Amino acid sequence: MLDIQLRAAEVFGLALSGHNLTQAFEDCFRRHGELTAQQRGAIREVCYEGLRAKALLAAQLDRLLVTPIRHPALYNLLLVALAQLQFSRAKPYAVVDHAVRAADELGQPAARGLVNAVLRNFLRRREDLVASRFESEEVRHGFPQWWIDRMRRDHPQHWEGMLRAAQSHPPLTLRVNCRKGSVDGYAAELAGLGIEARIVGESAVEIPPRPVSEIPGFSEGRVSVQDAGAQHAAFLLGARSGERVLDACAAPGGKAGHLLELADLDLVALDSDPERLRKVRSNLDRLGLEASLLCADAGRPEAWWDGRPFDRILLDAPCSASGVTRRHPDIRWGRQETDPRRFARQQLELLGSLWKALAIGGTLLYATCSLFEEENGQVVQNFLNRMHDAENVPIERRGVVGGYVRPDERHDGFFYALLRKAPVGVA
Repeated sequence: MLDIQLRAAEVFGLALSGHNLTQAFEDCFRRHGELTAQQRGAIREVCYEGLRAKALLAAQLDRLLVTPIRHPALYNLLLVALAQLQFSRAKPYAVVDHAVRAADELGQPAARGLVNAVLRNFLRRREDLVASRFESEEVRHGFPQWWIDRMRRDHPQHWEGMLRAAQSHPPLTLRVNCRKGSVDGYAAELAGLGIEARIVGESAVEIPPRPVSEIPGFSEGRVSVQDAGAQHAAFLLGARSGERVLDACAAPGGKAGHLLELADLDLVALDSDPERLRKVRSNLDRLGLEASLLCADAGRPEAWWDGRPFDRILLDAPCSASGVTRRHPDIRWGRQETDPRRFARQQLELLGSLWKALAIGGTLLYATCSLFEEENGQVVQNFLNRMHDAENVPIERRGVVGGYVRPDERHDGFFYALLRKAPVGVA
C-alpha cells in the first residue's frame, strides 16, 4: 500500500496543478514500471474517488490541521489517505501506518507524528466530518463555486440533479455495430454468457464494468465502447448512403465509426493531432470500415479542402468537457472560469470556417460535451446572427431536450444543434 499511496499522491498533485489525469497516470506508470496491475488499479481508483471528493477532503483536512501544511507532496498524501479511509476497502490501520511511513519516503520524517495524529483524529471524528456537516456548496456538490453558480444559472430546474449525476460512477455502454448484429441479439448473447445487460438506446447496451479485452465481440468489431448520449450524434446527422460527409475533430473515431456503420458514406475524418488520428484508423480497422483520414486544422479549410462541398458535416467542437466530468474528474479542478468564453470564441470560428465547405441544402451538426450555455446555445445563436444562409433545424429526438442530453445514471451530458444551409435569401 505504501507504493499505492505515494504514486496516487503524485498523480493527485499533477491533476490538481492542471495536468491531464489520463496523461498523469501514463507518465506515472511509465516511471514506475514495477507497479503491478492490481496496484495500478488501486491508484486509479483512489485518484478518481479523491478528485470527485476533493472539496470535501480539503475541507476535512482544514478542520483537522492546526496550521496549514506548506509541503505540497505531504498535503496530497494526506488527501489520498483521507480518500482511502472513506472510499476504499483498505483497513484503516493499514492506511494510517503506510501514510506515516510514506512521510519518510517524501523526505519529511518530522511529519510522521503529524500524519499519524491527523488521520487518527479523522477516524475519531469522521461522523462530524461528512459532507452534510459543511455549509460550503463546493463541499456538498463536489465542484468549484463558479461552476455551481453557472450550472444554477444555465439549468435552473435541473442543476442539482446534473451535478449529482456527475458524482456517480459512469456506466460501461457499448454501441452494437448494426452491420454485424442487432441490439436485441447482442443482449441475448450476453444473457447466455451470464452477463447482465440493459438496452439503453437504438444501438446502446449497458453492461457491468470490465476491461475491453473481456467484452464479447469487441475485438471482432461487433461492438464499440461509446456513451449512450454520444450515440445520438450519428442519428441526428442522418447521413445517407452515397453522401459526402466530414467528421471534423474526429479523434478518437467513435462517431466516425458509428456514421459508417449506419450508411455507406464518402467520409473524411479530420483531426489536427497525428497521434489521435492514428487512434481513428485503429478503431476503423477494428470495425472493418474505411474513411479518408486527414491530419489538418479544421479551422483552416484552405489548407486541406479540395473544394468539393460536403452534404453533411459533424463538428464535435473542442469544449470545456463539463458534461463528462464523472469520467474525467480532474476537469472540474483544472478548468478556469474564463475557459468557456475562450472555447466559445474557438467554436464560433470553427463553425464559420466549416460552413464554407457545406453544400447548399446540407446540414451541419454542432456537438459538444459541455453543459455551459455559453458554449452551446449562445454560440449557435451568435452564428445564426452572422450567417444569413443558416437556419436552426428543430431537434425532435427522445432524450434531447432544448439541444441538451442531460447527464443521468445512463449517460453523460451533451449538447446538439442541427444547422441547415439554405440558399441566400431563403433562410
